[in-house]
Amino acid sequence: MTDIANTQVKIKKERIWTKDFALIVMANFFIFLGFQMTLPTLPLFVQHLGGSDQLIGLIVGIFTFSALIFRPYAGHALESKGRQFVYMLGLAIFVLSVGSFAFIASIFLLFAMRVVQGIGWGFSTTATGTIATDLIPPKRRGEGMGYFGLSGNIALAFGPALGLYLVERISFLQLFLLCAVMGLIALILSSFIKYKKVEQSEHKSVPMKFDIFEKTAIEPSILLFFITVTFGGIASFLPLYTAQEGVEGIEIYFLVYAVFLMLSRSFAGQLYDRKGHIVVFLPGTLLILSAMILLVWLPNSFVLFIAAGLYGLGFGTVQPALQAWSVDKAPPHRKGMANATFFSFFDMGVGIGAMSFGVIAHSFGYNIIYVTSAFSVFISMIIYVGLLWKSRKVA
Repeated sequence: MTDIANTQVKIKKERIWTKDFALIVMANFFIFLGFQMTLPTLPLFVQHLGGSDQLIGLIVGIFTFSALIFRPYAGHALESKGRQFVYMLGLAIFVLSVGSFAFIASIFLLFAMRVVQGIGWGFSTTATGTIATDLIPPKRRGEGMGYFGLSGNIALAFGPALGLYLVERISFLQLFLLCAVMGLIALILSSFIKYKKVEQSEHKSVPMKFDIFEKTAIEPSILLFFITVTFGGIASFLPLYTAQEGVEGIEIYFLVYAVFLMLSRSFAGQLYDRKGHIVVFLPGTLLILSAMILLVWLPNSFVLFIAAGLYGLGFGTVQPALQAWSVDKAPPHRKGMANATFFSFFDMGVGIGAMSFGVIAHSFGYNIIYVTSAFSVFISMIIYVGLLWKSRKVA
């Protein structure tokens, strides 16, 4: 009987789907839904205000850079102020900033509020990844992060398409207020989570100006940077590129992408837990590379949808593995900083991609964006092979 009882306790401890985990998954879904609805519509809003391709790239990019700057603060606050404070503060800032878009009539004010939105996004997404990490059993972290990522993927399945559908039928004012409501729902859900107590370090903390990254998370985060450069090109310019080429179905692109993203989540996390990143990274990046090459070509909608599926499978395979890798080796009191490091490099990739691609699109055309993206993915593959060679040489 004792053995049975111990087994039941062990199973309970290893369970992923607890009430708190379900709440953080739902909260993450709604904040991502509000965010994803703005992704393809914000470039249209910039054009509506009279902005150029360069301004589109700048406004998309400045959001990610403001998130990047504040992520180290969020990481430290997670360990000193607690998970709940950082998460709910970030959600509140996000709601207020996105809601303000509804009343903006100038590029300058939009630029300013995108900076504010980035602060809220940096705080909330750093916190939510850390909260999910707290709630998932360590031996099932890859699988658990895959499930957690599904919430963002489902939002991605509906958000961009819903945003593009609504922007043709309602005003930008109504659209952005609706996006803010999505964030407000996430804020309400987050108030019911029982947050894990922060584990304090036994060592004296390093002053924050010298402590902006978690060193154990640097390698996977660098790999992520070169991959998320591609996301800047897709989120910011793919709707404009397809319109220019006369290729229909951009709403379906995001749906197909999200469906295949979810499909990959169903097995990639477990594969990482059992075999490690070596069996998921190169196959995943090869799929992303293939998607970029297809977007350079882009003769019709069929090729667009194939690219969406390949990109979804690839990104859905690589991203949760890299996030799990980032936090696995971090000390318990540095999980927040590990997540901050991971998302900081994510932000840098998207931001640098969006800003650079605005200039590239203006000077060379939209298709060269995806040539550059393919090259960036190839660099990540070369770096990964180098890291493998280095680790085996040391071993």
